[in-house]
Amino acid sequence: METKKYPKADLKKWSGTLMNLGLATSIGISLVAFEWKSYSEGPLKEISASQQQWDDLDVPISIQAPPTKPIEVAPVIIQKPDEIEIDDMDFNIDVNTSETTEIPVVVLVDSPPIEEDPDEIVDFTEVQASFKGGMEAWYEYLRKNLKYPSQARRMGTEGTVLVRFVVNKDGSVQDVELLRTIGGGCDEEAMKVIQNSPAWNPGKMRGIPVRSRQVIPIKFKLN
Repeated sequence: METKKYPKADLKKWSGTLMNLGLATSIGISLVAFEWKSYSEGPLKEISASQQQWDDLDVPISIQAPPTKPIEVAPVIIQKPDEIEIDDMDFNIDVNTSETTEIPVVVLVDSPPIEEDPDEIVDFTEVQASFKGGMEAWYEYLRKNLKYPSQARRMGTEGTVLVRFVVNKDGSVQDVELLRTIGGGCDEEAMKVIQNSPAWNPGKMRGIPVRSRQVIPIKFKLN
């Protein structure tokens, strides 16, 4: 009679798996055995014993004494006498009063008066020279006598001409010159109106008429 085999009852089928499982288990047990360590209780007991000694040690409490106050020493005042005694001393001074001392006589000589130059021209005076009748009379004189040159009108020339001149002691005008020019015939017209002006009030120094220098602006403007 032939023996019947069941596939589920075949043990050779699981032999490889069981062998690998057993090998892995044995290797794991071996590693655990090699790595296992045992600790003794000696050091722990020593640490606990030393801790007990520190707990039982009595530390004395130190109390710091308060600082001592320095001893104050009163200053010693030494009194000195206010008066100093000086021994009397004899001074013998011989003064010869027989000789007479002559005091020199100082003679004051009057200095000659300073002569002023009558022809001196003064730039700054105490009383300034002025046109007779004041500024209103001066402007009226310009309106009547100042002519706008035809050349300046054609060229459209405008501006201010500065004229310098000398007012003599009698009020007459001389030494007319130009300080600023604008051209177009305006410069000549400004000089002519100054030269033909009537007599001025002269400048004065200490109440005396003097020759003085004046500067007058004359403006030309087209309407």
